[in-house]
Amino acid sequence: MMEQNGSPVGEESEVLVVDDEPRLADLFEGWLASKWSVSTAYSGEEALEKVSESVDLVLLDRRMPEQSGDDVLATIRSRGYDTRVVMVTAVDPDFDIIDMEFDDYLVKPVSKDELLDNVADVLERAAYESSVREYYSLASKRALLEKEKAEHELNESTAYQELLARIDDVAAETDRTISRLESHTDFADVFRDLDSGTDGVSSSRSPSSD
Repeated sequence: MMEQNGSPVGEESEVLVVDDEPRLADLFEGWLASKWSVSTAYSGEEALEKVSESVDLVLLDRRMPEQSGDDVLATIRSRGYDTRVVMVTAVDPDFDIIDMEFDDYLVKPVSKDELLDNVADVLERAAYESSVREYYSLASKRALLEKEKAEHELNESTAYQELLARIDDVAAETDRTISRLESHTDFADVFRDLDSGTDGVSSSRSPSSD
């Protein structure tokens, strides 16, 4: 089962930190490395060289020379990657963010705890969405087979029995993920915001830095 974009359950998620300030990118890498597999890129061009299907989440600065974070985000999406993207930037959010396909937005400076919590929440959300997609895919296959095959054929099919077992496994994993998400008060608030029609974009504020 896929936990999120590129990492099967039980494997480390891959995070790419993108910032044109090497010291800050390296600091974020140090904070995150105890929980995830982390790499860094110090420019938009380098970021696009490192982004691949295996990267689960990108922490992306907006204000970079030559290729801005906005350009990098647009290119990531145009390439079809389902990578989660969190903007981590000194740029105050404005109406232009409405058309930007990111998953969350943090305003610098960002504390260690805030960054760790945000990355964990976004990856948890991805895990939930991935497991739900897989569940419905498997369930549709079961429905098709049950419509086309006689009961004795289904009972005699090893592949069908394995399908049923996989559906049970995915359902259980989805339940566990939901339980983990609900243990995070802030993340439960995000789902309530989505249900009420507002968005869950974060805008943590303190004096800005680049």
